[in-house]
Amino acid sequence: MAQRSSLTVPYEVPVLAVCFLACIATGLELSVNNHIGDFDLTTARVPSLSLSCLAQNSSQAEELLWYRGEGKVDLKDGNKVNISNICISPVTESDNSVTFTCRLARDQSVQVSVTLDVQFPPQLTEEEESIQAEEEKDITLTCNAKANPQALTTWYKNNTTLTLQQNRYQLHQTSEVSQLAIQKVQKSDNGTYTCVVKSDLGEGRKDFHLIVEDKKLVFPKEAVIAAVVVVTLTVLFGIVARKDKIFKCFKRSSETAL
Repeated sequence: MAQRSSLTVPYEVPVLAVCFLACIATGLELSVNNHIGDFDLTTARVPSLSLSCLAQNSSQAEELLWYRGEGKVDLKDGNKVNISNICISPVTESDNSVTFTCRLARDQSVQVSVTLDVQFPPQLTEEEESIQAEEEKDITLTCNAKANPQALTTWYKNNTTLTLQQNRYQLHQTSEVSQLAIQKVQKSDNGTYTCVVKSDLGEGRKDFHLIVEDKKLVFPKEAVIAAVVVVTLTVLFGIVARKDKIFKCFKRSSETAL
């Protein structure tokens, strides 16, 4: 007679299996704004935006959870069972690329996520600047801008498209920063430089007023100190060398006074 082999199974495994099988058997699934799978939601900056999570095909009261990124959203008691709504108010550029996730409390592997795609025109973070620089100095003009969708940056000098001179101008750009470097500025570089950031939703601009000053003459400290020492020693040696004549002069002056 064949012997039966026994296998010990941890208590937690059957519980999880039953929970998983129950979700499959009943066809339980979640939807957010009628989407049963993860999705991106494109929106403008609006006063408020609602997200609604629904437990579909549920045969019992199902508790729902909401997360913003990794942080849990506090829900009121009447807004947790079978259907749950959250409101984002207002929707700003800081909400761009943020993910909101609705999860089933008893089995958090059952979830739906929505990632916000908040679109807004270019926004420059600083106002115009006035820059003073000496001739032959290197300067950098920095234009910080945020936009979604990504914007195109163009530089102008005195309202004319700037021609990048080789070995004089260098342009460095990322998705949010545009830098114009001018090497060894000259008086001919005087003027107003403008960065214009433009997208389909609008544009932003920033002015830089550049004033190139005459180059200041700088004397090395060592040379100045050496010159002072030489002059001082020369005067002292001159006094010592002519001390007899100086004393005779003082003596004659004294006798004349008497």
